[in-house]
Amino acid sequence: MTGRQRISEAARLVVKVGSSSLTTSRGTIDVDRVDALVDVLAVRRQAGTQIVLVSSGAIAAGLGPLGLRARPKDLATQQAAASVGQGVLVARYTSSFARYGLRVGQVLLTADDMMRRIHHRNAQRALARLLELGIVPVVNENDTVATDEIRFGDNDRLAALVAHLTHADGLVLLSDVDALYDGDPRKAGAQRIAEVRGPEDLEGVELGTSGRVGTGGMITKVEAARIATGAGVPVVLTAAAHAAQALAGADIGTCFHPGGRHPGTRLLWLAHATTGRGRLHLDAGAVEAVVDRRKSLLPAGVVKVEGDFAAGDPVDLCAPTGAVVARGLANYDAGEVPDLLGRSTRELASTLGPEYERELIHRDDIVILEPVHHHK
Repeated sequence: MTGRQRISEAARLVVKVGSSSLTTSRGTIDVDRVDALVDVLAVRRQAGTQIVLVSSGAIAAGLGPLGLRARPKDLATQQAAASVGQGVLVARYTSSFARYGLRVGQVLLTADDMMRRIHHRNAQRALARLLELGIVPVVNENDTVATDEIRFGDNDRLAALVAHLTHADGLVLLSDVDALYDGDPRKAGAQRIAEVRGPEDLEGVELGTSGRVGTGGMITKVEAARIATGAGVPVVLTAAAHAAQALAGADIGTCFHPGGRHPGTRLLWLAHATTGRGRLHLDAGAVEAVVDRRKSLLPAGVVKVEGDFAAGDPVDLCAPTGAVVARGLANYDAGEVPDLLGRSTRELASTLGPEYERELIHRDDIVILEPVHHHK
């Protein structure tokens, strides 16, 4: 079954819509555009498909009520606009879906909710229960409390992670661009890329940014598609105006097909939903053991520690060149690590006690971020 067929027959779909597809030229919420999108989603929902809607637009929706003419640059005003706009946005969806007798539930997530395992499970349970109850979850990044350091930064990546979190059968990314092209779509001769089955299909493709209202350009959409297809979820990228055709499996937009092996939930989460809270610098032997032989990381192979992290936090593992080669969940707090560096677990156990006879990071808690061949 092709990726498009899987989306047309999906029992559970995640649909992401960008702010530029929901707003007027003045930046206010466009009621007609919202209703047009809801018309498409409601028909599919009534046909039995569970829908999770990941919607941007909170900051844009707050511009009008706050009397702002453009998206604010500073984080505090963005957070204020999101706080006001999120209510406006959800009220709009509530009344629009109500025309079909459907209810919506607001779900605001932060990157931290995806990083910490207990939050991650809570988000998963909450979304699953909403779907069981027949609710359409409307998901957005919690811009009111997100910080520059810890944020998704765009809802494309959030949508891909939500598709994985909810075990969705497909992801549809709707924006103001109707497909991925091999050049600037505004110039003559640019060809639509209809299917992407692997990185080779994107070789030589320029991924510029577009749009004034939102934050996500084509780069973030392709990255989101890579995350989702890596989790076995097919993706269609197209314009919001073509939502009905995209959901019906028509030859519209760009379809990204899932690859072969799919990582478990935790490893995908560790690779894409987390930011390292610190860094462990490895010697060449440790890099070879962790990356090439997929072994646990032992204190003996670590030469330096950076950052302030607690046991259970994600940390980046660096090669001698400084390149980040892997990420893992630390078994120790940052403050404990300097005393362990370069020492064998047997030596640590004999001097510090048996609880220190364990890895810095267990191999099951390590994800390799890129193949490294220059660590010798």
